[in-house]
Amino acid sequence: MMTCTDVARLLDAELRVAHFRDVSHNGLQIANRGPVTRVLTAVDASLETFEAAVAQGAGMVLAHHGLSWGESLARITGANYTLVRCAIEHNLAVYACHLPVDAHPTLGNNARLCAALGVTGTEPFFDYRGQKIALMGRLAEPMPRGAFAERVRDALRPPRLETFFHGPETVRTVGICSGGAPEGIAAAAEAGLDLYLSGEATLVGYNLARHCAMNALFAGHYATECCGIRAVGEWLAAETGLEVSFLDLRLPY
Repeated sequence: MMTCTDVARLLDAELRVAHFRDVSHNGLQIANRGPVTRVLTAVDASLETFEAAVAQGAGMVLAHHGLSWGESLARITGANYTLVRCAIEHNLAVYACHLPVDAHPTLGNNARLCAALGVTGTEPFFDYRGQKIALMGRLAEPMPRGAFAERVRDALRPPRLETFFHGPETVRTVGICSGGAPEGIAAAAEAGLDLYLSGEATLVGYNLARHCAMNALFAGHYATECCGIRAVGEWLAAETGLEVSFLDLRLPY
């Protein structure tokens, strides 16, 4: 039988948690009592996720966005109290893995997005806190930027897709950084890429795309970060024999 500490030790090693400088306190954030036989993976360690874990009989939540960020848990009041109480009352362990899941070379959000979109020959780019967390690569054949946007729609099924077309009409080279990273447009332009894909469309991203003459697509923070945590769960199930399922809330953000 495995405990939450056993599961966390495996994840820490595979995801190289100790190597990342991150505002998230990655790793085991809340422990539980006794063995873990079922794990629920999710993008967010939210109340909705915890309630689903309890309903499914999971003893552990593995989330890309955990509960503890910087000083966020300095006081266990308000929303913090609601979430922590729910986890403890239902004997639910919580493990968080933020940048380690974005940047993992095979299980990561960006690696999985590249594979789904036919971006090959990838290499890291976009320096964040002294570490490269995004990937850039090439398409097998050049394609119109609108056609690539349709490929993104087909692969991710995002509730909405924001398109800022200010670069070349034909796309061959692509940079991808999941989640909320509009500032990566500047890094993509510096690298000479034709198009940049991320999650959250912002005013910063809009202006950067225009100023840098870049094509930029934003498919939603949530939609661009489902694939990594799902892949980590599949890896964990294969390694341990634990029952692992993914909770897809199809959030439009």
